Amino acid sequence: MGSNFQSDTDGPIAAINVTPLVDVMLVLLVIFMVTAPMLQQGVEVDLPKATTAPLRGSSEQIVISVDKAGTVFLGAGNKVEVPELAAKVKAIFANKPPEEHKVYIKGDSSLGYGRVMEVMAALHEGGITQIGLVSASPEGKGA
Repeated sequence: MGSNFQSDTDGPIAAINVTPLVDVMLVLLVIFMVTAPMLQQGVEVDLPKATTAPLRGSSEQIVISVDKAGTVFLGAGNKVEVPELAAKVKAIFANKPPEEHKVYIKGDSSLGYGRVMEVMAALHEGGITQIGLVSASPEGKGA
């Protein structure tokens, strides 16, 4: 008699085991919850309004320096006011081809961002479109 008896558990099981599915979904939920805040880049700031063009190349250097008080200098020690800056730089470039019209701005690290943007905007309005910002290399990282 024992050989003719069939049990209910010998056939195929028609149920899905959802425990591994729930485990995978919980792991994905935790990953997305951790990484979502990291996807935001930058900090919201009130940016000054000015238009500038990208820097292209580098040859002879005309350097404009802005000290921590906001005073603007053309070259070494030639104090100049921002409204007349573009005219003086254009006079320097009078006999040079347009591809050599490059200006570099050195701003003090404690200087406000808006003051440097005023200098850049004055140059751009005067037709100087190749403007670069000079920075020091980090200490201990070569020249």
